[in-house]
Amino acid sequence: MALLKQLGHQIASAEARYCTLSPNGGLACKRGLPYRQRMSDTLASGATRLARCKFRAWHRGTREADYMIGGFFDRYHEAWGEAELAWFEALLEEDDVDVMAWALKTQPVPEELAGVQMELMQRLDYVEIGR
Repeated sequence: MALLKQLGHQIASAEARYCTLSPNGGLACKRGLPYRQRMSDTLASGATRLARCKFRAWHRGTREADYMIGGFFDRYHEAWGEAELAWFEALLEEDDVDVMAWALKTQPVPEELAGVQMELMQRLDYVEIGR
């Protein structure tokens, strides 16, 4: 319990608006606000957003998703402007299974994620397989 209280005090002030200690001693965050929206007001610099996206792209939970989403990030992020970065942040909010299905063209891409960026992802020419 003391560790959770200490953790609660260490949350950045912007995050504190969204996360509090729950009555049972855990950390409770308001629902309905996407991660990128909660963090955007404090982490607005492009370099910080890119670093956060890189980490999230390469730490998805499965090796396949890491290679697909992380490889896409590594290949294209240097040419991104604000719109492309916002698109990628929205993509990171989606489930890995869905992202991979869209990239492999086995499921239709939602309208809000369709476009040039998804077409680049569907090429799969950025996935490097070591032998």
